[in-house]
Amino acid sequence: MPGYVPPSLPDQVFDGGDLDCGSGLILLIRENMLAVPVGGVLEMRSREPTVASDLPPWCRMAGHEYLGSAEGDGYARYFVRRGEVAADSDASEARQLAEDKEKARQYEWRLRVRHAGHQHTKVYCRNFGWDLGQPASFEEKDTHPCAVEALLGALGGALCSGYATECARSGLEIDDIELTVRGKLGNILAHMGLEDGDPSFSAIEVKCFASTMDDEDGARKAWERAVARSPVAATLAKAVDITFKFAVV
Repeated sequence: MPGYVPPSLPDQVFDGGDLDCGSGLILLIRENMLAVPVGGVLEMRSREPTVASDLPPWCRMAGHEYLGSAEGDGYARYFVRRGEVAADSDASEARQLAEDKEKARQYEWRLRVRHAGHQHTKVYCRNFGWDLGQPASFEEKDTHPCAVEALLGALGGALCSGYATECARSGLEIDDIELTVRGKLGNILAHMGLEDGDPSFSAIEVKCFASTMDDEDGARKAWERAVARSPVAATLAKAVDITFKFAVV
């Protein structure tokens, strides 16, 4: 129901940024719905296009009434009336939220890795599959990225997407985001069996360049939140010295 005429004062407003319904948005909706009285209206702002088709059926299943949407300044505004049946008490709504949070805490990611020939492995997870080459490679050109590059790429990708989400949830307009990631091993010769030593990473440096005319201090704080909330960055930071830098260009 696009073009819905929203109430002037919703009971609760929150920004879901660019999260989709399968990436934690439902948890945020449930948590904010607790602040809405039965029959009251929740306004959820979003920049994720799939929310338009996924939110109405979720509302029906959860017992809430999807009222419609309206255009905001660079985002869509969705309105949901808290249902009487599903939300007949704050206790039941809170219990459902607690169960959803526990499921999220216990979730386990699973991958399958299969040898596919000389210096080549195939990685599978969910509906994806990708190729990896050697554990570490000096070659200027290879058929597949090496595992060291894949790890650094995972770190950069996690921070790039995480930063975009933090900016969206803060209402910051970012024109472009680019990261550089550099990593150095303690002793690559130990990996090659030429010397004794430590083949682990000795240092990693990540630089984020954000192009924006928006609030620079807000953009910097969003980057700090993205770093602090990244599972990949937090895990690696326990084992290796990582330098995070940020610049607005």
